[in-house]
Amino acid sequence: MHDSFTAIGGLVPMFNMQLGELVVGGVGSGLYAVLIYCILAVFIAGLMVGRTPEYVGKKIESREMKLAVIAIAVPPLAILGLTAVACVTGAGLAGPLAKGAHGFSEILYAFTSGAANNGSAFGGLSGNTPFYNLLLALDMFVGRFGVILPVLAIAGGLAAKRRVPEGPGSFPTTGLLWIGLLAAIIVIVGGLTFLPALALGPIADQAQVAAGILL
Repeated sequence: MHDSFTAIGGLVPMFNMQLGELVVGGVGSGLYAVLIYCILAVFIAGLMVGRTPEYVGKKIESREMKLAVIAIAVPPLAILGLTAVACVTGAGLAGPLAKGAHGFSEILYAFTSGAANNGSAFGGLSGNTPFYNLLLALDMFVGRFGVILPVLAIAGGLAAKRRVPEGPGSFPTTGLLWIGLLAAIIVIVGGLTFLPALALGPIADQAQVAAGILL
């Protein structure tokens, strides 16, 4: 069914999942994804003001930052790494029925959904093969547990810390300044990670359609 979208129409759910489902949908997973970006944003704000960052009254220290970076880095590594494997192997290239940019979009969407959502795929991808069954299972395992475990570790560490009262140097996590910083971090760190792949897939596909090139 997803294969009936226009090229840009297919980009939208793909990009939402790649951001960690924090834009639309993603009940549960969207919540912890945005909390990870909040921790990253307060850390960057703390560097700018020269203070140990704080969030919800707890100090954000090196342990929390290392775990947050793992949680942010694992999904792109799983999605893009396994998409690359599928694009350079015969078994992987046998999956998409379309060629060129749209065929790449079919592969990219499958691994994006496997790591971040319910494991759906474009109808044009013949995913019920040993190659795709094994790689998508690995994608799902790494994409889910590679985020869940660091998030649980961060939650446990923060729960054990004492609350720190806000002071004059505390960075406020409310208001337009905070919203702007958080949105910028999400777009820069989350969005730009996948921009090259999206340019090769749905964006190039849309450009080909606009030029009347159908593969």
